[in-house]
Amino acid sequence: MTASATLAATPDKIRVAAVQYRLHGISSPDELERQVEYFTASASDYGCDFITFPELFPMQLLSPARLSAAAAMDAIDALTPRFNAFMAGLAQQYRINIVGGSHPVRIAGGAMRNRGHIFLRDGTTHHRDKIHPTPSEREAWGIEGGTARDADVIESDCGPVGLMICYDSEFPELARRLVDQGATVLFVPYCTDDRRGHLRVRYCCAARAVENQCYVVTAGVTGNLPNVFNMDIHHAESAILTPSDFPFARDGIAAEVTPNSEGMAIADLSLADLRKAREGGAVRNLADRRLDLYKVEWLD
Repeated sequence: MTASATLAATPDKIRVAAVQYRLHGISSPDELERQVEYFTASASDYGCDFITFPELFPMQLLSPARLSAAAAMDAIDALTPRFNAFMAGLAQQYRINIVGGSHPVRIAGGAMRNRGHIFLRDGTTHHRDKIHPTPSEREAWGIEGGTARDADVIESDCGPVGLMICYDSEFPELARRLVDQGATVLFVPYCTDDRRGHLRVRYCCAARAVENQCYVVTAGVTGNLPNVFNMDIHHAESAILTPSDFPFARDGIAAEVTPNSEGMAIADLSLADLRKAREGGAVRNLADRRLDLYKVEWLD
């Protein structure tokens, strides 16, 4: 099915939330779970179809004691079953689709991946691995990149959606593949240590929204985790981004959170407006591609 055909089959409007999560030391997983449930319940009360949590926010679970990098990877992997069961339960309890951020997991063979889980309100769980680990992730934690499968859409009750974890948003090939598969909304959980890192993500996500005529939802972490190696300082300005054309927000930002505060941005996303923009907007990036001159080949 083409992107246009998929868009025609989706709802006219969906409501999404982006959580800006403040990292701080905790003494037990219960504390993280209470805060996650608070945000999830709030988004559900507002009638949201999706809520997005940031990249690496579950690393807060490691804050009770300082561990070596290797021990930290073992510990966060061991906590994954509890985390996933809890998040899947929330998605069904509050009838909301949850993009559960991401965190390191150990896959068969022993390699570490930065994995994002998507917990749908129909009871299914999906995952996508970060394709482009940062130098910091590779050097500190031994994170390896995912495969082409991790650049495939997830089918939801709001239509196909895409997940790009932080640095992945800085590579336009991923977003274009997801949109060509029918995605209208791209979720970008991110974790950056300063404003320069944040702006790399923000500027690239704004570009992805324009060039693909889609919505991009970014959710970042703030605060600090003194006990967790490689999770020192953080900067976030989470936002819900739109294309830049007449039906959309004047500055291409449907909603955003105050910099470095904990909070949640909520916006209604009109898929009908996307359809109109793609078919008759001031510019029509998808339709105007010169596929007779260039293409991207994925080695599936």
